[in-house]
Amino acid sequence: MWPQYPTLPTDTPAVPKDFNWDLWLGPEANRPYHPNYTNMVFRGWYHFGGGSMADMGHYSLWTVFKALGLESPTIIEPNLSHVCGLRESTAFQVKNDFSFPIACSVRFKYPAKGSRPAVNLCWYDGGMRPPVPEELFEDDKELPAEGMMFVGDKGKILAGFHVDNPRLIPEKRMKGIETNPVSTNIAKPTGFQLFLDACRNGKQCPGSFIEAMPITEAVNLYAVALRVGRLLKYDGSKMLITNVPDANKYLSRGYRSGWSPESI
Repeated sequence: MWPQYPTLPTDTPAVPKDFNWDLWLGPEANRPYHPNYTNMVFRGWYHFGGGSMADMGHYSLWTVFKALGLESPTIIEPNLSHVCGLRESTAFQVKNDFSFPIACSVRFKYPAKGSRPAVNLCWYDGGMRPPVPEELFEDDKELPAEGMMFVGDKGKILAGFHVDNPRLIPEKRMKGIETNPVSTNIAKPTGFQLFLDACRNGKQCPGSFIEAMPITEAVNLYAVALRVGRLLKYDGSKMLITNVPDANKYLSRGYRSGWSPESI
């Protein structure tokens, strides 16, 4: 949760002492300094961040991508809020190609792979949530403010945002079903230790670019779909959006002079 701005700042406050605005901008196009671009709120701008899915999805969806072997989606379907203004007693939708919406849901369709059938992955943020499943009516409960829900052919599993405390629902009917206990006492190495071990033994660590590629691709496509406000069809083998050609411009970026990978 952080402030999200539907319009660009118009005032130009002074750059704080000892803050290197040019260095902070990096490869992004030059613009006047404003605190609304910095600190934690940078996540809400297309040019500086990847929205809430980039912030929270990388760790909450890691288990999903690994367990189901998700690679490239074929369909990305966005639904998003918008902001309206009033001009001469007439309402109009504010054109926004710079910040993520206040709330949205995005559905990713992944094709079948091996023995696994096709999968729908649905992301909700900004207070948007899926319909309360019928199973929770039996438990006299509602969906929590945040979390995960795995929908299978024979039942549903609810879990916390970090895939913690998984439970079958409805809990009233699932009490007699045996499940593998989840151990919380397993000593886990830190991310720093995993990285150091990878450097020493030459093996990829769980957080490597190779491991993170599929989920990072999904996060970027989430941003593109929201930015154009259109359903997208995607060819992962070519890294190409096939039905809205103009959307492909958002899959790459221009670099400010002196900040291209080659010049650095």
